[in-house]
Amino acid sequence: MRRVLIAGCGYLGQAVADLFVADGWEVEGWTQSAQSAEQLSAKPYPVRAVDISNQEEVRRQEKDFDAVIHCASTHGGDADSYERVYIEGAHDLLNEFANAHFLFVSSTSVYAQIAGEWVTEASETEPTHATGKILRKTEALVLSKRGTVARLAGIYGPGRSALLRRFLNGEATIDPESDRFVNQIHRDDAASAIRLLIGKSESAAQVYNVVDNEPILLNDCYRWLAAKLNRPIPPTARPVLSEVEGSASSRKRGASNKRVSNAKVRAIGWTSCYPNFASGMEQSVLPSFDREMA
Repeated sequence: MRRVLIAGCGYLGQAVADLFVADGWEVEGWTQSAQSAEQLSAKPYPVRAVDISNQEEVRRQEKDFDAVIHCASTHGGDADSYERVYIEGAHDLLNEFANAHFLFVSSTSVYAQIAGEWVTEASETEPTHATGKILRKTEALVLSKRGTVARLAGIYGPGRSALLRRFLNGEATIDPESDRFVNQIHRDDAASAIRLLIGKSESAAQVYNVVDNEPILLNDCYRWLAAKLNRPIPPTARPVLSEVEGSASSRKRGASNKRVSNAKVRAIGWTSCYPNFASGMEQSVLPSFDREMA
């Protein structure tokens, strides 16, 4: 039986694990804390508390994995957290699981374009912010070991949407003079892309953008949410910029304005269940929101 390690069994990692279990793989998940591991004790696979930045701790674990997926999160941490989780974590995992197909979950925040242009995996990646530079350094390490890099847009799904949260909390504003594109990916579509990439030998030493088919303008997003939820359109104001394509603020990730292409991953057979933000919100996120409000 093929075995896969999910290093970072959180919101995304659990969805990835479920797909591998359904495909007949033997799965093991790692989380940073014993408390998180205990909360996942009912899963049909073992979940262990392992600090991936602690090489001695990683070295003590079982090594027989066909695939290793690094999808750990800093939960909005600072540059030091990024260094520990991404650089040190990837280094330790690559050293200890040298024969496994390694996949690193990165972010489209490494693209710093600001003119609304389309970007592909071949586009320039020159982030000016410290966390973006750390992600790029981690990507380079993974690619040098013939691993796969998946650059994910802002993840949303059941119980999670940065855009919806800002709208509901009254933090959203409409800025008619300066709009920007945001790129999103539903959690389940991100998981299916990762599962596909692990099964493709041609993904070795390759980068793939994992985003939905249709970037959305931020103003249009908030207007759509207002109409769908029968709530007022957010006020017109120059917003305090934040990076909605990730969990960190603009001070950590930087502001950008680009449309990220998913043509490369679609070319190897990936299709999305939620091709745009509206379909994902209508079919997956808002139904649970409506139940909670009932």
